[in-house]
Order: sequence, then C-alpha cells, then structure tokens
Amino acid sequence: MVVRYILPIALAFTSFASAVELRHITVRTGTDGLDRVPLTISNAGREALSCNADFAHWYSATIATAAPGRSASVELWFDPKTGTFAILNDKRENLPVERLWCGLASQAYATRVQIALDRTSAAKGQVAVTCSSADDRLACR
Repeated sequence: MVVRYILPIALAFTSFASAVELRHITVRTGTDGLDRVPLTISNAGREALSCNADFAHWYSATIATAAPGRSASVELWFDPKTGTFAILNDKRENLPVERLWCGLASQAYATRVQIALDRTSAAKGQVAVTCSSADDRLACR
C-alpha cells in the first residue's frame, strides 16, 4: 500500500522541479571600488546593546555588541556606483546590508531601532551613533 502513494507524490514533485530556473550568481569579493566607512556605536545606556544587520529577507546576523559605557566598531564598505553598504564575511564576500539596527541585548528585536545608512554617511567617511535607553526603550542618534 505504501508504494501506491509514494509514486504519485514523487511524480507531483518532479513537475515543480522543472519550473525552477537555476542560474550562476557571481558573489563580489574584496574591496576594490568600495569606500571604507567605519561605523562606531557608542552605548550611553544602562543595558548592553546588540547590533544586527539584515542581509536578506531571510538572513540576519549580530555584527556588534556594546556593554554600557563602551563602544563597538564595524567595518562597512560603500559602493558609490550602486549606493549599497556591505559587510565582508570571513571569505571576504560582500554581504549587502539591507537594514542595520540595534536593540537592548535582553530583548534586541522587540526594542530595535534602525540605524540610518545613506550617501551622506558615506561621504563623511564614517558613521558614529550613540544609543541610550530609558524606560525599556532605545534611541540612537
């Protein structure tokens, strides 16, 4: 009995497989043509910060943490042709940053505040942000 059900299910999935187009994607590596824009995040609050980058709608990672009274640095790279900020991974692959945000480490997502990245930031050659917390809220300027 099991065999009768496996064959129709297997055939159903093969029709979906033909609808998928596989393409080669070239991943940009290194920093040629990119401008270095260091980001400094200072924690003026009473709780630790967790700062994260969203690289795609399905992938994000913690890029820095800062204890109260401390700062953290992140090396950002800016592509002046596309207006894209990127972070390099351990293979020096460019991970385009869709969104950068910080939150209180104990509830990072619930208390998150977006850090603005734009061409003006890149033109200055650096981004400096100070975050402080009050009443379980975070503000970064």
